Amino acid sequence: MEIKWHDIDPNSDERRYLRAVRFAGEWTFSYKYQRRGEWGKWFNPNRDMWEHVVDSLERRYWRREGVQMADIKQAKELLAKVIREEKKRETKDDAGVQQTPEPEM
Repeated sequence: MEIKWHDIDPNSDERRYLRAVRFAGEWTFSYKYQRRGEWGKWFNPNRDMWEHVVDSLERRYWRREGVQMADIKQAKELLAKVIREEKKRETKDDAGVQQTPEPEM
């Protein structure tokens, strides 16, 4: 199963082509900057990418395009994992920053 889309790279403001492929129960993500260029492997897909994959799978499921409920469930579980990891990082960042008390009047 393959899902393709494009977005704007936040670092370079260039159009970026993205691809998520599920093969043998494993998801891999790829990207490229030129339409006919070679795909480069993306190692850490972010939350937006997983949300796009889940949304695409849900739409394809209802159109009966070869998507099973197990595929959607797996993608949602991986999205939940990414969200948990984001929250852990945020709490670590918040714990590392010392807050200065406000001056009393």
